[in-house]
Parts: sequence; C-alpha cells; structure tokens
Amino acid sequence: MRTLIFLLASILLFSPITADAQDSRAALEVVSKALGATGLKSIEIQGGGAVFQVGQSYTAGTAWPQFNVRSFTRVVNYDTASLRDEILRTRALEPPKGGGPYVRGEHKQIFVLSGDHAWNVMGDAATPAPITLADRQFQLWSTPHGVIKAAMAGRGTIQGRTIAFGVPGSFKATATLDAANLVERVEATMTNPVLGDMAVTVSYADYRDFGGVKFPTKIRQSYGGFPALDLTVTEVKPNVAADIAVPDNVKQATNPYVRVTSQKAADGLWYVTGGSHHSVVIEMKDHMIVVEGPLNDDRALAVIKEARTHVPNKPIKYLVVSHHHFDHSGGVRAFAGEGATLITHDASRQHFERIVAAPATVSPDHLAKSGRKAAVEGVRDRRVLTDGTRTVEIRQIAGILHADDMLMVYLPKEKVLIEADAYTPPAPNTAPMSPPSPFNVSLVENITKQGLAVDQILPLHGRMVPLAELHKAAGVTP
Repeated sequence: MRTLIFLLASILLFSPITADAQDSRAALEVVSKALGATGLKSIEIQGGGAVFQVGQSYTAGTAWPQFNVRSFTRVVNYDTASLRDEILRTRALEPPKGGGPYVRGEHKQIFVLSGDHAWNVMGDAATPAPITLADRQFQLWSTPHGVIKAAMAGRGTIQGRTIAFGVPGSFKATATLDAANLVERVEATMTNPVLGDMAVTVSYADYRDFGGVKFPTKIRQSYGGFPALDLTVTEVKPNVAADIAVPDNVKQATNPYVRVTSQKAADGLWYVTGGSHHSVVIEMKDHMIVVEGPLNDDRALAVIKEARTHVPNKPIKYLVVSHHHFDHSGGVRAFAGEGATLITHDASRQHFERIVAAPATVSPDHLAKSGRKAAVEGVRDRRVLTDGTRTVEIRQIAGILHADDMLMVYLPKEKVLIEADAYTPPAPNTAPMSPPSPFNVSLVENITKQGLAVDQILPLHGRMVPLAELHKAAGVTP
C-alpha cells in the first residue's frame, strides 16, 4: 500500500505557479485552517439522495438513469489514500429504463480504494476493479479536505482562489475557493475508456461545522455533462477508525481484463470469454468480424490478440457494437485504432462518431497513439454481411427498455444468436426470477417476431446456453 506521502509526491500540478513556495504554503495553510483540515487524518460522512448510473443511459448522449439512495456512507483515510463507499439504493424508474443492475427492492453496493488498488465487495467476496481506479482516486482527492491535502503535499498549487491538483494518468483538476476559503467547486478532466477525456464537476454548498471540521451538506457531481450524484449530508465524523486494508486476492491479482479463453462454437466461430464481458470472433473468407469490444483498451487488445491466434492472416474488418453502454463500448476506440469499422445502431451512430474523434490527453489510449480516423456505419432494423458462404445478420432488439440501440447478431446457418444484457444466464440450477425480467421477455418476443431459428445463445455475459434456457427464464412455453 502506498502511503499518502508516496502517492502525492508523484502528483502533477497542471496550472502555472506564480507565487513562490513560501507564499504558496502560507496560503494553503490558511485554507487548511478554514476547513479544519490541519489535524484531520480520516473522515466519515453519511447521507442520502440520488445517484445516476454513469454510462448507462437509455439513449446515447442523454442523461444517466437515476437511482434513489436510501443511505450513503463514505469513509476516507487520507494518510493511506483509502476510501470506502457503502450505498443502499433502489430503482427510481418503474419499469426500469437504461442500464445498471436489474434488481427489485434495495440494492447494496460497496466500492473500495486503497492506494493504487480498487475493488468491489459483494457479501464476503472482494473483486478487483482496476477499471474504476481513476474515478475512485478522483472521489478521494476531490473531497474538500482531499483537495487541500493533495495541494499541501505537492510543490506549490495555489493561484488566488484556485488550487490545481491531479493524479497522473487518472485526472487533472482545479478547485475554486469561496470568500471563506472553503472549496465550492472542482472541475476536472478524467480519463475514460469511452469518452477519452471526460469532463467532471463537483459543487459543494451549505457548509456546517462538525467537531471543528467544516464540511458541505450539499454535494452535486456531474460526469460528461449529466448529473452523477446529488447528496444531502446528514452526519460527519472526523478522525474515525479507518483501517482499509487491501485483501490478499486483490493484492495478488493480475490484470483481469487480459484473461482470455476461447470456446469453439462452430467452424470459424469462437466465443471469447475469460472475464465478466465476452466477445465473439467470426471468420469470413478474407476478413474477420468481432462482436463486442467491451470494458477498455486492455480487454479489447487482448481480444484482438486472441482473434489473430485463431485467424492469423485476415484483418478485423468490422466491430459490431451491441449497444452504447460504457461497459460494452469501452474497447471500441482500441478496435478503431486497429482500423476496424464500427457497426452500431443508427440511433447511436453519431454518438460513436464523436467518441472515436475525441481526444485522450490525460492517459493517451491505443486510438490516440495510432493517429487513425475511424469509420462508423449504422444499422436500422437489419443488415446482412456475407461472403457467399457465411451469412451474418445484424438485427435490432426492438422495444427493449435496456437501451434503444440494442443490436443482436444472428448466424442462420449455425442457428446461433449473440446478444448482450437482454439475457444473462444465471448459474446452472438457479430458480428463474419471478416475475421474469422484462429484458428476457423482450428478447423472446424479438426472436419470435423476427422468425429466428435459434439453437444456441452466446450471451456477452455468462455462458453459452441452449434457447430453452432463455424460455425458462422468460416464463415462456415454446
């Protein structure tokens, strides 16, 4: 675990410094005293309000779906650069529209950071989540006291009422002070696998004194221009016990996004798994088609490498994107950097054109380094790709509430269907959800209305299953 001093010694400051070091230090000490940050080593805040599932909108380029927060508890240890969020939330929309976990009732989430390790907790299990590292580092250091501690550990950070701070490769930010020397706004550029450089803002208001520490009772965040958090703080506890230890399995974990295994689903057809999100490689006469570039550059480049082990002498001509949600499109920039043409639904074509044209300066990715200009093509209801022997049909999943640009891929000769999020098979022998998920029902309706003869489903989460498993989940008797 990195100590606070070791972590912040590497922080880059992104605005020019005009005050000398002594004056800058004195100015920072004034701010630290106003906030009550001087003797603060840890803090716990509690509250409630709303969170918004970033990257999971129903329509590309629109606001993130909202969830109600019944309780929010954040513990921060500034000395060990650690953070733990525990959120109890419920759906705000009924029926649900857009992405995020499809659950009924209350849903508990635990997100943790320590140094350069990020992980999630469910039950007793800790799961490495390195893709969230930049965001959680921002959450920690953009707290009012995190801003001043980052600044005071650096080499001069203040100009008037503006403090510059950041973590290389994660984010760069400026904080604005109000007339009372309290942090009222943070504006940042954060690295994001989909958007490249993503704009993030935080506003703080209605400060109160909690045991000598000033803390805002109103916090609002926006990501990519849309609300991400609206929190009313009800309790603050300074200098709480906050021993946030990195679990052994998280310490020892290798990059989970580069683990790839392949299962041959048919001749020239490979189901590329090995993580939470899958892809499918389809061999054509003189090229390859890959269905789905999920998560981030690391995952996409691992899938590309795996595809080339199966088909070494043919280029990847097309990447079919199932829908615009960040976890399913985080690798599209890497495929674009390899020269693949993206195929998306017409509803999100312009969205993806903006994505592959966006800069990535905080952490230059594969596309930024390649210098390529990517092509994006759209599909409305159906598009057929064929080489005279193999036929690949790209079809819309119409009417599903998960996203309005959902595509599935159907191979009529092989009787194989590839889909994402409309159906994720549970573990074998798990009782079906009652009532069934409306997403499962929508997929069954689309298969039936479009007259598809399906034997096997290759879900982009989960495992390959026969069609009968979907019918069971959807409560359908064929």
